[in-house]
Order: sequence, then structure tokens, then C-alpha cells
Amino acid sequence: MPRFTRTFLVLLALLTTASAYEHVMLSGGPALRKLEDYRVVNDRHDRWWANFIRAATLQMDIIRSQYGPDDTITWYVYRSAYDLRGREDGKPYTSWIAEQASKRGAKLVWISSGSQFISKMNALPAGKTKTFNYFGHSNKHCFLLDYSSQVLGASAAWLHENQLSSLNGRPFSKSAICKSWGCYTGESMSKYWRQATGIKLIGAKGKTDYEALSFGRMPDINGRWTY
Repeated sequence: MPRFTRTFLVLLALLTTASAYEHVMLSGGPALRKLEDYRVVNDRHDRWWANFIRAATLQMDIIRSQYGPDDTITWYVYRSAYDLRGREDGKPYTSWIAEQASKRGAKLVWISSGSQFISKMNALPAGKTKTFNYFGHSNKHCFLLDYSSQVLGASAAWLHENQLSSLNGRPFSKSAICKSWGCYTGESMSKYWRQATGIKLIGAKGKTDYEALSFGRMPDINGRWTY
């Protein structure tokens, strides 16, 4: 191969790599059925274990169709709840999650706390994160990475708005699109996210509903999106 051609191909590869974006996803975990079954029927959560997994993989497919195969997808998943629910259901959920990540060319990173996620997020390359999506339980003040998998109606792991002052805006591109698909995030936490990073966090004013996943659609909202 002529030297000029080799040089051109190397430069083209470097340019492609330099222009590739990072897409970050964070999935919280499901509740245990043995705990949720103590509730009245209309108040029970997570009959299906994979709400926050299927929503993330559906979003990955959307990202691949919009941005192409060269961008990096990094998927942070709160592991403990899937270990617990897997033991309850007798299913290898963590292995299935890893398979879904591999199928879509995503880098799977297991986490155990909100502070661990912040640390890993802050270490990402500057200006490369184009999208961020959160899938999981939440209230207006925090992402509930864990909910009702260890204590009924309570969280053992979270990312609270008061922790966001430690989240660096450096990894985000100036045109980054950030969205929480949890309930009520737009009522408070979105403000703290923007103060910390300089980037808007689209969140729900009201509840989100994951039933739409059954029809191949992203979660619906019983309210409106805001930031």
C-alpha cells in the first residue's frame, strides 16, 4: 500500500475516533415480589423484573440508529437488586443483562452506589458525553437505584440531588441531551443537575409509566416533561 494511502487511512481513523461521542445510561434495580406483595394490588411495583433494562436497551437501539455504530455506549447498572431478584425468581438476570449489553456493543459497568456512579462519570473524556438517560425508580429529590429490594418501600442506594455538586460538567458536550425516565425528577432534581453540570436534565413532572415497553415504546408520562 502506498505511503500516502496509509497516512490518509490513519488520519481518517483518528478523525473518526476523535469525533465519536459517548452515550451514558444508568439503570436502577427492581423491587422484590415477596416484599411488594404485601401492598394492595394497585400500589405494587415491578411485576416484571426488566422494566429498567428493557427501556435502556430500547434507548440503545434508538441511539445506534441516530448516531451510528462508532459511538461508545456506557451502561451503568445497579447490580445488587438484580442479584436479589434473580435469586428470588431463580433466573440468571445479571448474565442476561451482560448479554444484552454485548449484543448492542455497549460497555457494561456494575455499580453499587450513587457516589460510585459520580466518580466513574467524572472520569469520562472531556466534552464527549452526548446523551445521558436514567431508568429506575425516583422521587423529586433523587434517583432510587434500589427500591424495595431490601426493605419494603425504602431505598438502600440512591443518587440524591445534594450529591450532584460533586458531579462534574466536564464530560458533557455543550449540546448534550440528558433525561430521567423516573417519576417526579423534573420537580426538583433537574434544577440541581443543571446547577452542577450546566446541562439541562429533562425530567417528569408527575409519574412515568413503563407499561408502554410492552408495545415497543419508551415509557409514557402521566404529567409533562420539564427541566
